[in-house]
Amino acid sequence: MILGKEEDSQDAIITIHPGAGGTESQDWVQMLYRMYGRWAEQKGFDFSIIDFQAGDEAGIKDVTFEIKGEYAYGLAKAEFGVHRMVRISPFDSNSRRHTSFASVYIYPSVDESIEIDINASDIRIDTYRASGAGGQHVNKTDSAVRITHIPSGVVAQCQNERSQHKNKNQAMKLLKARLYQLEIEKEKEKQKNFEDKKKDIAWGSQIRSYVFHPYNLVKDHRTKEETGNIQAVMDGNLDSFIKSYLLYQMKQEY
Repeated sequence: MILGKEEDSQDAIITIHPGAGGTESQDWVQMLYRMYGRWAEQKGFDFSIIDFQAGDEAGIKDVTFEIKGEYAYGLAKAEFGVHRMVRISPFDSNSRRHTSFASVYIYPSVDESIEIDINASDIRIDTYRASGAGGQHVNKTDSAVRITHIPSGVVAQCQNERSQHKNKNQAMKLLKARLYQLEIEKEKEKQKNFEDKKKDIAWGSQIRSYVFHPYNLVKDHRTKEETGNIQAVMDGNLDSFIKSYLLYQMKQEY
């Protein structure tokens, strides 16, 4: 069964980090953020921001959001990994071709049916002033919250809400999701021959390339699924890539 794991039916929490490259890679994060928003809209899923840090000049420094819908995590997990873009940079006055990277992390959103126990003595909670480019993302008080799970080193933060209490609740929700994902990854390593499969479960492996110049091509390096209609993909048409990955993953496991 393609979506038969316990966590597949959960909602999805997605975090996108830019790679090296400053404004260019931050703009790539914004493009991916828009792509997933369009995909969620097409699926009839709910979309809400957990944490958003705007770039200094353009794009997004860091963003975490939740997609709620039937099997949202089971579908979205196909996107976990490094996404590579090649294009003529609009930020380069010499119109040179640039390659940018962004890491996409997918976590199952933990609900009441899944127990994640966190000891109060195992976490450190820090508050700080929310930062941003202006408008709704700026706060005058230390309302932003960062929670560190000391045994694992996992960190979750939220600064999007106006109250410290709401930010703390969202950060705790994100922390539980990340710890749950960590447990899933541990189970994968136990069940599989790690050496044979390590390319699939390594977080740093590049999974897909999006080429805007000198030709148009989106290619998934795991499944070899590809299309020349890059604009459709950037507008959220991801289902062919997701389906190919899920079928590929099923073959790898059996």
